Amino acid sequence: MPLAIITGASRGLGLALARALARREWALVIDVTDIAHRHALIDVAGDHIDLLVNNASALGPSPMPTLADYSLDAFRTVLETNLVAPLALTQLALPRMPDGGAVINISSDAAIELYEGWGGYGSAKAGLEQLTAILGAEHPALRVYAVDPGDMRTQMHQDAFPGEDISDRPPPEDSVPGLLALIDGTFPSGRYQARSSALTEVTA
Repeated sequence: MPLAIITGASRGLGLALARALARREWALVIDVTDIAHRHALIDVAGDHIDLLVNNASALGPSPMPTLADYSLDAFRTVLETNLVAPLALTQLALPRMPDGGAVINISSDAAIELYEGWGGYGSAKAGLEQLTAILGAEHPALRVYAVDPGDMRTQMHQDAFPGEDISDRPPPEDSVPGLLALIDGTFPSGRYQARSSALTEVTA
């Protein structure tokens, strides 16, 4: 039975993916509280980890401030959650991953697009994408993906647009098939859009 670790699985995309893998009879180790408990996650997973999904993210302050007004303490928190924590968990998981195993880092179009107010979150995700690319080069026997899931009707997205109606955004379940295609397939390491009809690699 394959085993996956998924962070941020209490809601949104992480929950949707966990449910999809559970239906496929994957063993799951999911983090729904504090990703600082990464050693416990690895210990529960055991000696064989087929898939690591770094999905947990922090948006930062809401309403989202410009960089000129961004609290440096808040900025550090965003970087810790969105960039440092995924690397820390990946470092622990790598020795337990077999050839062909996959690391999926959930990114965003904010990593490559210029959106006012998204400087904290976007900078962290841009760093995560560079980290992903380098990990892929350093571990050619693994599949290491940065995945842009697209706009989704989630609490985080609502927090990014307080007071606005986001009901026109698709549910996170719509991004799961693309993730499953990466998990099941033999796509090379790189950056992908989960809702791309062809699921082709995207270069910035």
